[in-house]
Amino acid sequence: MKRISLAATILVAAVGQVWAADLPAPAPPPAQAPAAYIPAPSPVYNWGGVYFGINGGYGFGSSKWTTTPGATTGTFNTSGFLVGGTIGANVQFDAFVLGLEGDFDGSWLDGTSSTCTPATCETKQSWLSTLRGRFGYAADRVLFYGTAGGAFGDIQGNTSGTSFQSKSEPGWTAGAGIEAAFAENWTARVEYLFFDLQSASLPALGGPITVKLDGSLVRLGIDYKFR
Repeated sequence: MKRISLAATILVAAVGQVWAADLPAPAPPPAQAPAAYIPAPSPVYNWGGVYFGINGGYGFGSSKWTTTPGATTGTFNTSGFLVGGTIGANVQFDAFVLGLEGDFDGSWLDGTSSTCTPATCETKQSWLSTLRGRFGYAADRVLFYGTAGGAFGDIQGNTSGTSFQSKSEPGWTAGAGIEAAFAENWTARVEYLFFDLQSASLPALGGPITVKLDGSLVRLGIDYKFR
């Protein structure tokens, strides 16, 4: 009896081995997909800091000559180029940028009229300076801003047969612009400014005459910003 049980056990084991050998090999585990590469986010540009640069552009406006009683003796156009330096500072709060900026430009605004009484008149300007606040919105490396503040400049006038008389006058200015960072510390801008100077009394022109000057400026600028 024991021999029969042992023989049966050996037979079952042999059959099991043969059956297992005929079964297909188990499929390998699925390959793991490589982890997706997620690039690190680019740092957002920081507009805060002190900067300085150069600016240049073209101005066009008008000049009005008036006698003391209020009679206009002539109104005519002026135009010319401007070029100079800029200095300023910004602070940034999230996407909003606040700043203070000043500039000083040499000016070649000039205009002449033959309708003035009693002779031909001419208005010129040799310099213009502004001190302005700026408020802007930064879309990463592009800044959209508005600006307003004080303007200061000279008003020069002469009539036929007289020398130029000059007087410096205050006024105001306002405008807007777009500025873009094209390198880590370098930015470029295009801006529009309107300026309006207080009338200058130039009595040496041969009578009590006041000369007014205002105009629009379209300027380009390049600035270097310190971190």
